[in-house]
Amino acid sequence: MKRLAVILLFLASPLWALDPSEMLDDPALEARARALDHELRCVVCQSESVASSNANWAEDARRTVRELIADGASDDAVMDFFVARYGEFVLMSPRASGSTWLLWAAGPAMLLLAMGLGYGYLRGRSRSVAPQEAALSEAEAARLKEILKD
Repeated sequence: MKRLAVILLFLASPLWALDPSEMLDDPALEARARALDHELRCVVCQSESVASSNANWAEDARRTVRELIADGASDDAVMDFFVARYGEFVLMSPRASGSTWLLWAAGPAMLLLAMGLGYGYLRGRSRSVAPQEAALSEAEAARLKEILKD
């Protein structure tokens, strides 16, 4: 059983993205760096954060984050550094500013529009007059009586 645990641990070790040589000596700075790693998207993987990616670009990005933090850069300065080079795509949660306001507002706006259209449709349908059935003419009534007798 111990061998299986050791084998599984060995096989899972490539999943640990952060190399100990990349870590900062100061625990507070390292905590900031790890938080930033989770906020940055790996541009190679595109669906993973830099913290969980093993791509070479992600390793370089983690190193760059730690270098910038060690040089005294603020969290916003680090994020701005990456946004300046790779655009808003590099952020796991894009900022709600400028042209992205349209994207942020599109979902709720479409929901409100759909609710308004649905309400208007149902309201109009309930107010509409049901069509009256036309009365049978005398010839039709006579023909109906004839058919029902048989």
